[in-house]
Amino acid sequence: MIHVCSLSKVEETVTKTGAERLLSLLAAGTLMARPASITRENHLHLVMHDIAVAQDGMTMPGEEHVRNLLDFARRWDRARPLVVHCYAGISRSTASAYIIAAALAPKRCEAELARTLRALSPTATPNPRLVAVADTLLERDGRMIEAIQAIGRGADAFEGTPFALDIDR
Repeated sequence: MIHVCSLSKVEETVTKTGAERLLSLLAAGTLMARPASITRENHLHLVMHDIAVAQDGMTMPGEEHVRNLLDFARRWDRARPLVVHCYAGISRSTASAYIIAAALAPKRCEAELARTLRALSPTATPNPRLVAVADTLLERDGRMIEAIQAIGRGADAFEGTPFALDIDR
């Protein structure tokens, strides 16, 4: 099970779910304390901004970020939950949960997975750059991109409500 939340809900979500792995997607300089129950080797902290096109002074999500995310996810034994978070729990984290689910359940329909994501999180607005890079790396021929475009932008919110995505349904 993948649990998605905002930075402010990390400690609570890790404790509540018993998660042993944590994926953090934050801009450089964002303060974050790894929960004591998560070991250093079970925490991946990717530094990037929530942007889809290059902007001066900002780190755009790229291939190295997605490769690291996929490697981290593939090493997860799935015995206990994985928590994925970004600052607001709306864009980078929802894109990453979608990517991980697509990678670990390769026969699952991209569109169905995107619709499930929308049903679980009305605010989810997956970062299109992360999804596009993953679509290429996972050889999905644009299906991931199209599926996320089809669900559209989520409802406006400062912070998303935590939710859980079952990879196998």
